[in-house]
Amino acid sequence: METTSLSSKGQVVLPKAIRNAGNYASGARFSVEVTSEGVLLRPLVLLPPSKLSDVAGCLSCSGKARTVEEMDAAVTEELKARRDRRRY
Repeated sequence: METTSLSSKGQVVLPKAIRNAGNYASGARFSVEVTSEGVLLRPLVLLPPSKLSDVAGCLSCSGKARTVEEMDAAVTEELKARRDRRRY
């Protein structure tokens, strides 16, 4: 188990083993929650805003026509999948 301490400025340093395990680089952002067991840090997953017109060239569709909302959902899903694979 790794340990750390709280600085006088309220800062906590994540031990190197934790940073490496999570692939956290300088500037990584986290949400902070107080739980019944203590403090929970979760890495923020930030997706840059995009418009369908910016990414429409990467879509393929066969079959019935899709609504703009369905296409936006498909684009968002693909962006999340690619981000999870660290492609973006």
